[in-house]
Amino acid sequence: MDDRMFKTAMSKFATGVTVVTTETDNEVRGMTANAFMSVSMEPKLIAVSVAKKARMHEYIKESGQFVVNILSNEQEDMSNYFAGMVKEKWELTFDRFEEQPAIKDSIVNIACSLYGSHEAGDHTIYIGEVKNLSVKDGVPLGYYQGKYCKISE
Repeated sequence: MDDRMFKTAMSKFATGVTVVTTETDNEVRGMTANAFMSVSMEPKLIAVSVAKKARMHEYIKESGQFVVNILSNEQEDMSNYFAGMVKEKWELTFDRFEEQPAIKDSIVNIACSLYGSHEAGDHTIYIGEVKNLSVKDGVPLGYYQGKYCKISE
């Protein structure tokens, strides 16, 4: 199987869209990610997969904490921005949640401390221990076959 076939097969799995945020050197860093999942109830753990070549890879290691922001279906622009699809720099303001930067109007913010990491091929799976979370009403932003999709309640 070639890389294209593998990517096509993986794109058949519909996911939600998150932006992972952290702060290093007094600067907020963020990255769009759909490789996210819950891991454990006791302790409460989540996982996010980050490419080793991504700048966020080092930022998470450096800060030792991060927030997973589950985006609403009205935040496609945020996803595009943090995926590097928007070339101009935006002046963004962030909520503070558990002393970390969080994306406003996300339907969920999950504040984590770095619990562990596992190298897996060209990615690192970061395990976060959930310190606190915030949940709001809303419909999540979906992603399927390389495109955003609407999820109905």
